[in-house]
Amino acid sequence: MLSNPLISTVLIFSLIAFGEWLSIISRARIPMLLTAMTGFLVLVWTGAFPDDILEKSQFAALGAILIGPAIVHMGTLIPFSLLRSQLKAVLIALGGIIVSGVIILIIISIVFDYATAVAGVGPLSGGVIALIITTEELAAIGRSSLVVIPALIVAFQGVLGMPIALNFMRKYALKMQKQLDTGTFIPMSSSMKQGEEATSNQPISSLKISLTLKLFYVFLGAGLGVFLGEITPIHYSLWCLAIGVIGLKSGIFESRSLEKANSFSITMVAIIFVVIGTMADVTPEEVLQNLPSILTILLIGTIGIMLGGYLMSKVVKWDPLKGMPVALTALFGFPGDYILCEEVSRSVARNKEEEKLIFNELLAPMLIGGFTTVTVASVIIAGLLVQTL
Repeated sequence: MLSNPLISTVLIFSLIAFGEWLSIISRARIPMLLTAMTGFLVLVWTGAFPDDILEKSQFAALGAILIGPAIVHMGTLIPFSLLRSQLKAVLIALGGIIVSGVIILIIISIVFDYATAVAGVGPLSGGVIALIITTEELAAIGRSSLVVIPALIVAFQGVLGMPIALNFMRKYALKMQKQLDTGTFIPMSSSMKQGEEATSNQPISSLKISLTLKLFYVFLGAGLGVFLGEITPIHYSLWCLAIGVIGLKSGIFESRSLEKANSFSITMVAIIFVVIGTMADVTPEEVLQNLPSILTILLIGTIGIMLGGYLMSKVVKWDPLKGMPVALTALFGFPGDYILCEEVSRSVARNKEEEKLIFNELLAPMLIGGFTTVTVASVIIAGLLVQTL
């Protein structure tokens, strides 16, 4: 029965769906990937799932094809106008992952080795796409035993990052309340509406293009990126990201291209199959063997992100209590950043007006921080570092 591709797909999909349900009811405190990946490992190790269930499913093969289009889509998510309006948040987010990356590369290379350090840097500063880029290169150089490092870092980083960010945000919200009471609070100029208007400011002709053609353009851009990756020393992921950014700016692509083509959800599910597949050959011994390096990378990386966020907050003259959570979005991204803003504003505010004010003050920089790290910087960092292995 499990040899049927559809049944195998449904069984693995059920892990992802269960993980998503747990993430929703726990308000993102239990990451979906953590549930799906650990559940898959347990079921394979206990023999409940056959070792080749992913091959029988064949859905992971589709996910591998969709990585390029997904990266092109990332390049179309947020226009430069919104990034410019939140430049301080961008700088803080970049400061966090740069400091963290440097510390990891130095310390982990000394304590373990350079390949282990590279295996952790990209995924720690981002998520799924950085994980796939890193694991592909580790497999290509014959270091498949290390794929458990980026996989488990992505699975566990949100568990570590969200409570820390929440604590800083609550302290900042309470400080806001005192400033509101004394009349000294100056709200940050919000640019989210401008950004939303910019994302919808598409050429009229693009509105007439069918969903099939929209999807074709994204695949064409991804195909070009993969081709350029083959003939140049630059990783295909960087080409795909650049093509998405340039395509949005020039009007070739719409903002949020795959979403507009009604294809984003199935794309991400297929890619998560690929992520789960990176763990297919991992043994309990390999997990135990790499656990010290995983925990060390998570600890050092989180401290590095906070340090970088703190220093850059001082440079751009932001309250570190507001800046450090922006840097920490590298550990969880969307929707965790949105959920934290919602949770803090609701729990701290004394009335609806204050709740809205706190929410609006936190939301824009947190979303931009998550976009900067998870969507853009992590792909660039992973794409560059894997070339050094």
